[in-house]
Amino acid sequence: MQQRTFTEEIKYQWNYGGPHIRLIGINLAVFIFIGTLLVIGRLFFADSGVRMLKFVQDIFTLHGNFSGFLWRPWGIVTSIFAHFSFFHFLFNMIFLYFASLLFLRYFSERRLMYTYIMGGLLGGIFQIVAYSIIPNLQGQQTYVVGASGSVMAIFMAVAFYRPNESIRLFGILPVKMIWLALAFIIIDLLRLGTNDNIAHFAHLGGIAFGIWSIQNLHSSNNIVSRAERFIDNWKSNNAAKKNLKVKKGGNQSHYQTKSKSSVEQDEIDRILDKISKSGYDSLTKKEKETLFNQSKNG
Repeated sequence: MQQRTFTEEIKYQWNYGGPHIRLIGINLAVFIFIGTLLVIGRLFFADSGVRMLKFVQDIFTLHGNFSGFLWRPWGIVTSIFAHFSFFHFLFNMIFLYFASLLFLRYFSERRLMYTYIMGGLLGGIFQIVAYSIIPNLQGQQTYVVGASGSVMAIFMAVAFYRPNESIRLFGILPVKMIWLALAFIIIDLLRLGTNDNIAHFAHLGGIAFGIWSIQNLHSSNNIVSRAERFIDNWKSNNAAKKNLKVKKGGNQSHYQTKSKSSVEQDEIDRILDKISKSGYDSLTKKEKETLFNQSKNG
């Protein structure tokens, strides 16, 4: 078997490695991009990169209070893919990798992506609300960056879905997932209000979403299922609008929803499906002619 080159391996992992590999890849690309911008700022800007740092913060961090969010709302999304410190990036990606492997034992790849994004968004909302309504936090400038809230959501979803499932810490010590999950929750609760440069409210928002995401799991009212349904409907509506063509002639309007070639292909697919179910002899004369003409044109 021929060995893949480095570039081919990257492409292979992106296409077939799973959603957690793609999420890690996106985080890595953003980390490298941010690092490159900061290096350029330090090397080529007269202020040693201060302006570049501010620019990067404005784009890739969540300003964790209500006024900051209003001025830079995109940060609630960009921040969940961004890291400024190598060890912050490394720890989050290791946690994401192993939490995702656990998650994918029980849930779909698509659900993993929704949990990551929605958990990160709720984490950002928790941070904004906390720094907007808690008296001792009001007026403080806080920047939120990193995938921690998203990763917490993924881990908490599987931990509360399979609380008695054991994992081996450091590959040695067996621990039930629920105890590890409770340890994370307690640590974040006890560290609230400290100046340790960790967005504990964002963590708690991700934790809350992870637990929320498995409630009414098999119901259409499940929060992730509702989000999936909303996005699917939105995509369908957009696709329908793109396919819809309006032709006006005189006082009549004619609506053409599919091109001629698309209609023909649908007919061929129907005929082939009929053959697979009932055999070639079940076709009508017209259907046989359609298939024959298609084979000549192909």
